[in-house]
Amino acid sequence: MCAFLIGLLVDSIPVFAPPAWSVLVILIISFDASPWVVVVFGVLGSTLGRYILSRYIPRVSNKVLNRRGGKNLEYVGQRLNQGYWKTTLFVFLYTLTPLSTTVLFTAAGIARARLLYILPPFAAGKLISDAIMIVTGKYAAGDVREVLHGNIHPKTFVMLVVGIVLIGAVLFIDWQTLFEKKKLVFTWRIWKGQQKSG
Repeated sequence: MCAFLIGLLVDSIPVFAPPAWSVLVILIISFDASPWVVVVFGVLGSTLGRYILSRYIPRVSNKVLNRRGGKNLEYVGQRLNQGYWKTTLFVFLYTLTPLSTTVLFTAAGIARARLLYILPPFAAGKLISDAIMIVTGKYAAGDVREVLHGNIHPKTFVMLVVGIVLIGAVLFIDWQTLFEKKKLVFTWRIWKGQQKSG
């Protein structure tokens, strides 16, 4: 139930919030919860949260999104008007990336897109991407604890490196450029107030 509420709360607000998966990892580690149960309920909450967001966001989008967000919105809005199969495939692939789905559901709300075309592929993509991030985050956290206690095994080291690489990819790859222009660009300066660099 906590996982559902976390997904619902995080994904129904239009302002910056931590990704739901990162909060769910903390939930799993703190309460030794089953990762698969947390993923399923977290995704259900996120799906309902994004539905709610798409309903009220058109009224507040100008106050929430910056100029870059506006460009993203225009691009995504064009993609959501391509017919059922193209829209479904686009939403599914978009959700697999670490790009914010706030823009996706803002565009859907403003364009009055059919949520029946958007919610199922969103839930499927979110199930896959969140499962990868949550399980990786859980194992990476567990491996860090083992290393701190002096229990270093080859498997522990490999899983720790894989976890760090995956989290680094989420943080430092410019996913919008990769998704739109098929060009791999790294953004090393990710904190507020820093300029984008490639």
